[in-house]
Parts: sequence; C-alpha cells; structure tokens
Amino acid sequence: MTISLQYTNVTVNNTDEAVAFYRDALGLSVLNDVASGGFRWVTLGSDAQPGLGIVISEPHAGRSQADGDALQELLTKGVLPMLVFQTDDLDGTFEQARAFGAEVLQEPIEQPWGPRDCAFRDPSGNTVRISQA
Repeated sequence: MTISLQYTNVTVNNTDEAVAFYRDALGLSVLNDVASGGFRWVTLGSDAQPGLGIVISEPHAGRSQADGDALQELLTKGVLPMLVFQTDDLDGTFEQARAFGAEVLQEPIEQPWGPRDCAFRDPSGNTVRISQA
C-alpha cells in the first residue's frame, strides 16, 4: 500500500491576491480554477512535486455561514496552520518574494534544528516558511 498527499487547502481573504502571491512570488503554476456558487477554488502546483495541489479558497467557500465566520476569525487572527515550502535557492526565492512585496517575517537564517529558512505572510496573513535543507 502507498499513500501520498494530493491536496492541501489554504484559506485566504482574496483569491486573486493569493493566486498572484503563490504564482508570481513563489513560482507555482495555476492548475485549475473552478467557480461555483459565487466562490472560486484555485489549485496551484509545482513541477518539482507533480500530483500535489494547493487549493486556494475563501472562508465561506463551500461552508456554512457559521463555519465560514469561524474560519474568517481565525484567518484574521493569523493563527491558521502555516505552509512550509522547500527550495534549492533560498536567497533567490526570498528576494523574489520580497520584490513582490510580501511581508517579511524573518530573513534567511540558519536554524538550530538544521535548515536555513525564511518566513513571509501571504496577502491574507497566512505564515509561509521557505527552507533550504
């Protein structure tokens, strides 16, 4: 038996802003863009990891009003789970994200647990860490 991650979800306030960040600042590709009921689900991916999709959607997309409200509150607080990416060029990726205008939380540093990494916030406030092993 084998198992692998197919999709992970990122909740955002503005789908267009988020797609621009993940596509233009981090270099992901748009794989799918689906609209339904006034909402959109945009799937992004990377050639370095075929078969894995990062699905961008707003808090109320496909959820009840109460669940969407609760998720919006967590997003606003900036406490949703972070995304951690790996790159073979941390300095180049950092400079590309910074040039895009991403909010820098941490410039590239050596971590005591091993990797060299940096951190940003996406346009909705989600923490995005990027490491280079």
